[in-house]
Amino acid sequence: MSKQLNLNNHANQLNSNKGTCGINKQYKAVLDNRSNQLNPNNKLYKGGK
Repeated sequence: MSKQLNLNNHANQLNSNKGTCGINKQYKAVLDNRSNQLNPNNKLYKGGK
């Protein structure tokens, strides 16, 4: 099998793959980044507005 290229990263970031048993890498990265930005114990914390 050949490795597929992700040509549409933005669409993958919004796609949670509902109804399947997995998630894609881009969607997981978005969730991880969001949790880091909301965690006050993390250096990536942005603070409340």
